[in-house]
Amino acid sequence: MSAISLTSGMRQNLFSLQQTNSMMDKTASRLATGKKVQTALDDPINFFAAQGHNQRAGDLAQRKDQMGEAIQTIKAANNGIEAITDLIASAKSLANSASAIDACATASSQHATDRSALADQFNEVMNQIDTLAADSGYKGINLLSSGSITVEYDESGDSSSTITGFNGTASGLSIADNTNAWVAQSDVTAAIADLDTARDTLRTKTQTLTTSLSTITTREDFTTKMINTLEDGATALTNADMNEESANMLMLQTRQALGTSSLSMASQAAQSVLRLF
Repeated sequence: MSAISLTSGMRQNLFSLQQTNSMMDKTASRLATGKKVQTALDDPINFFAAQGHNQRAGDLAQRKDQMGEAIQTIKAANNGIEAITDLIASAKSLANSASAIDACATASSQHATDRSALADQFNEVMNQIDTLAADSGYKGINLLSSGSITVEYDESGDSSSTITGFNGTASGLSIADNTNAWVAQSDVTAAIADLDTARDTLRTKTQTLTTSLSTITTREDFTTKMINTLEDGATALTNADMNEESANMLMLQTRQALGTSSLSMASQAAQSVLRLF
């Protein structure tokens, strides 16, 4: 059976309709997905550039999560420091109460008993300081037990900082248990001096942690902005302009209708042969 022959006009109109249908399919896909670049075949340069932006944004998002964990670790340590500071103030109150009792405690058994009771309470507060220091960790890292944490800021890990903790126990803060049940005034005075030193140490450590927290928070905010910038860049390279694509679809539909009419007119010459029969 011989092949069907088309006139030149019909063939040209048919080819134009096929192109229009192909463009309509592409436009419909863009309208459905919202993307003008879906695969490397659409636009290799923009596709791989956008992919690079998204990959870096993903890497930075992981770093941001690590920063968030580091912030919580520092906050946990700071909570411990605040509680220990309160306990030190409580211990100092006990020491001041003992100091207010007659200094000649050895001359009165009642005075000695009173001071001894306060000294026992002092020791209990020291135990609570040790417990608080041990409980101030976050996800296995305790900055009040001489722990440390390293925070990486960029995707390659080249930019980082390390936060080093300290020993936040009573012995680590150089606070000794009561001496001789605080019978002598010198024992109470020594305890008060230890407490003042420990308080000053905690204030210094708090300032250090605050500086580290401020640095990490600043980098976290910067990382968030960088992630947004990278994602916006990837979007600009691949997303379709919905208004433009809608206008394109309208024009393609018009072209399709005109092409169909043109194909019909091109076939009229062949149809006129039928009138001979």
